[in-house]
Amino acid sequence: MKISLTLAAMVSIVTMGSIGLALLLPAHAAGNAQAAKSKVSMCIGCHGIPQYHTAYPEVYHVPKIAGQSADYIVKALQAYRSGERSHPSMVGIARGLTDADMADLAAYYGKAR
Repeated sequence: MKISLTLAAMVSIVTMGSIGLALLLPAHAAGNAQAAKSKVSMCIGCHGIPQYHTAYPEVYHVPKIAGQSADYIVKALQAYRSGERSHPSMVGIARGLTDADMADLAAYYGKAR
């Protein structure tokens, strides 16, 4: 049995394979932890204090982000930026971040302990 594929069929197969591979890869490009050192000041005031609770907009335990997965940090920041997550301070901060900023911060905090 001889199998012959048209050019269109081959392009379709390659395209579908590429899409499938893309779905398996992380949702962001690798960040630069060194570049994040100039960006962490907006995070450390709350996330750098053990057992910190903020009083705005309500008393809220601020989670520790050092050591979290970089993918989780990026996805959380993207959710704040899009409005999917709704903490007012984090929404304001995330909306001012580029995708590269998010990746850099995630690389920095993902490696921190």
